[in-house]
Amino acid sequence: MKSIKAVIGQIYPTLGNVERNVSMHLEKIGEAVREQADLIVFPELGLTGYQLRDMAFEIAMTLSDEPVRRLVEASKEIDIVFSFVEESREHIFYITAVYASQGKILHVHRKVYLPTYGMFEEMRHFGRGDRFRAFETRFGRTGLLICEDAWHPSAPFLLSQDGAEMLIVIASGPARGASAEPMIGSERSWYSMLGTYAQFFTSFILFANRVGFEDGVTFFGRSALFDPFGRVQAQAKALEPDMLTVHIENKRIRRARYMMPLLRDENLDVTIRELSRIRESRLSADWLDMTNRWDSSEE
Repeated sequence: MKSIKAVIGQIYPTLGNVERNVSMHLEKIGEAVREQADLIVFPELGLTGYQLRDMAFEIAMTLSDEPVRRLVEASKEIDIVFSFVEESREHIFYITAVYASQGKILHVHRKVYLPTYGMFEEMRHFGRGDRFRAFETRFGRTGLLICEDAWHPSAPFLLSQDGAEMLIVIASGPARGASAEPMIGSERSWYSMLGTYAQFFTSFILFANRVGFEDGVTFFGRSALFDPFGRVQAQAKALEPDMLTVHIENKRIRRARYMMPLLRDENLDVTIRELSRIRESRLSADWLDMTNRWDSSEE
């Protein structure tokens, strides 16, 4: 992977106001270009806001709609990761992230894991993505995750096995678990998890979280860069907008993968075999349970 200069645009989107949010994205992109950055990353649903509920139907966009095209056009000067509600040809609505580069869409990731518990109700409004794929960029092989995706260890594992040297995790992470400690509970959990992934997969992780308030929910920010040893290299402010400039150095990936050859020693054959066994066992158990219920109903 090439060494690059990246910027994390920790923004406060306006709920439902796509035009205003596009303008804010373009403004931050301009700042990053003037810094001579190679990449800028924005948070989950930065073009739309998060607590959309039924509003998602009104502001969903296709990949060819004007707001998306404007940001893709801006990627002629700098690579850009941005997120919005996408409507497919089949009128399925997704939480989507786009990686744009050199005026083209290089990769599209649709959020796979939709939290629908506690304060979250995503599965009521959105369809699930169905894949995790690493992809080639100008700088090296990269993987994209959207918020809840990262809370499932299989997701970063798959991307690392697919060759990703950098993981980009975008989020709308709410502030929860306030205490007297310097870090709130949700921030502490995110940092613990992403630091562990960075070390286990000997990869850089760019974490782009949003800030602001929506419908009684506070988003905590604290976007960060984790190095391949699991250490926090830089972090943004809490609770307020920020532009965090970070440097991703190839030599750290080389050193980490030499000192901790975890990816080299991973045995995919064992993993695939055991996952297949577990899947078959679960299917058999489900079938047996269903059969038992049928038998009970006939008695």
